[in-house]
Amino acid sequence: MSLDKIRIVLVNTSHPGNIGAVARAMKNMGLGKLVLVEPRKFPHDEATWRAASATDVLDSAQVCATLEEAVADCGLVVGTSARGRRIPWPLLDPRHCAQRAYAEAGEHEVAFVFGREDRGLTNEELQLCHLHVNIPANEEYSSLNLAMAVQVISYELRMTHLSGELTADALAEWDQPPASTEQLQRYFEHLEETLLELGFLNPKAPKQLMTRLRRLYNRARPDDMEVNILRGILTSTQYQLKHGRSVGDVSTAAQDEV
Repeated sequence: MSLDKIRIVLVNTSHPGNIGAVARAMKNMGLGKLVLVEPRKFPHDEATWRAASATDVLDSAQVCATLEEAVADCGLVVGTSARGRRIPWPLLDPRHCAQRAYAEAGEHEVAFVFGREDRGLTNEELQLCHLHVNIPANEEYSSLNLAMAVQVISYELRMTHLSGELTADALAEWDQPPASTEQLQRYFEHLEETLLELGFLNPKAPKQLMTRLRRLYNRARPDDMEVNILRGILTSTQYQLKHGRSVGDVSTAAQDEV
C-alpha cells in the first residue's frame, strides 16, 4: 500500500510561503497530493522559494473554489481542530488517526484538511469531516504554524506506512464502498428539505439539529447503497406529504438490491 490516495488540503491559506513550506514537509514524508482551497496568493515566488526541492508538489497542486469540491470524491475526510467544540466530534490523536487513515487509503481517497493560519477551520467546514484530529501540544504554548502541523501528520502517516500493511477492519469485508463526501452532502440537503416539509425542523429556530444529524451520519459512515436507501425513504416521505398516500414502487429498486 502507498500514500498516493492521501491528500493534504489547505483552506484559504494567507501566506504563500506557508504553502511552499507545506509542500516541502509533504515531500519529506512521501506525500505528493496537495489541494488548495481558495488560496490568497498562488502561484507565488515565495511559495516556490520556500518549497526548495519540492516544487513538483507545488506544480501538481490542485486549486479549488470550495472545500466541498476539494473532498467530493473522498471516502474519509479528517479535519484538524485545535480547540473543543460546543458539540463534540469523533476526535483522534495524530498517531491513531494516521493508522486509521492509512488503512482506509487502500480502499478510497482520504483527505486531511488544514484551516487558516489565524483561525483554523470554521464549524461548517469541520462538519464536512468524518473525524477530527488534534495535535496534543504543550498547553502553555500550543500554537503550531501550518507547515509544522502538516509535518506532524505527514510523519505519522509515513511511520504507519513503514510499519507494514494494515487493513481497515470495519470495511475490509464490506460489500459496498463508503459513500463519498459529495453523496453525503446531497443526502444532508435532501434530509433538511424533508424535515422542513414535515415541520420537524423549524427554520426560525434550527438550534443544532442538522449539526447533530451530520455528526451521527459521519460517525456511522454509511456506504453508497445505504445512502441511496435513505434518500429513497426521504423521497417516499415527500411523496406521501404531497399526495396524502404512499407509493409502493418509489424505493422498490433499492429494496431489491438489499
